[in-house]
Amino acid sequence: MLTLAAAVLALGVNQVLAHGGVLLYENAGNWYQGFVPYNTPVGQITIQREWDTYNPILSATDPTLACNDNGASLAVGAQLTATMEAGTAVTAFWNNPWPHNIGPMLTYMANCGGPCTGVNASTLEYFKIDEAGLLSGTVFNGSWADGQMIAQNSSWTTTIPASVPSGYYLLRFETIALHSQPAQFYPECAQIQVTGGGTLAPTAAELVTFPGAYSQTDPGIDIDVYGSAAETQTVYVIPGPPLYAGASSSSGSTTTAKSSTTTSTVKTSTTTTSSVKTTTSSTTTTSSAASTATGTVAEYGQCGGCKSKTLLE
Repeated sequence: MLTLAAAVLALGVNQVLAHGGVLLYENAGNWYQGFVPYNTPVGQITIQREWDTYNPILSATDPTLACNDNGASLAVGAQLTATMEAGTAVTAFWNNPWPHNIGPMLTYMANCGGPCTGVNASTLEYFKIDEAGLLSGTVFNGSWADGQMIAQNSSWTTTIPASVPSGYYLLRFETIALHSQPAQFYPECAQIQVTGGGTLAPTAAELVTFPGAYSQTDPGIDIDVYGSAAETQTVYVIPGPPLYAGASSSSGSTTTAKSSTTTSTVKTSTTTTSSVKTTTSSTTTTSSAASTATGTVAEYGQCGGCKSKTLLE
């Protein structure tokens, strides 16, 4: 048996001074270990697409922006696909503690048109099912979705929309760190098969490609969070397309994971189980919403200019 904390630590221990990414997923009591960067893909079996380093992507036009570098599917038999029911919650866990508390959280899906293994992630069209940015206060000293993710055991929970058609998808979790410029993009993708879905396909206006969804000059990417204007700015424009119409709302998802004394089985199959329980609650988030997180994030010298900030209570 492997505790949740131990599993995440084991995956990230060799790169604790770097940045990071999604290491683990949970859905309906099933746990899925992610790809282990800095290791050969040979012998790894996971639902997650390959990503090779903890380093951020620094350009909105980077060819690896879809699913990180390199974003390719693993060999047949090694690349798994998790079955997830429409309307259920899925939680992604980052290396803990995540070092960047300033920036938005975003979740996308892309229909592969059939099994995703072997499909080039950059050729797909993505729609946004979840977003949260500035939750309260000002850009300079407010509470951000990134900070809320840290307060939630470095995790973020989203819901696969009940209306999304059944099929094979890439599920793309992303956080964008705004503590320095250029902004730092951290996307990772997992392969899922949605069952019990609806009939609401995303519209053309809701579909984007990566790269292509963002511009380096977007106001939510090209932003000085320490400038004088940020001290009074209470509106933050979340990058990307409008939310998919079937998404419940912009959400500041809340995940409660058991302490490290709780045991859970973390396997690399698509039929894992766990005793760790996950709960979610949603709150409507516009560019500034009445949702907060508490805590203090320490300064990380390796983060290209991270500054210590206390999140508003």
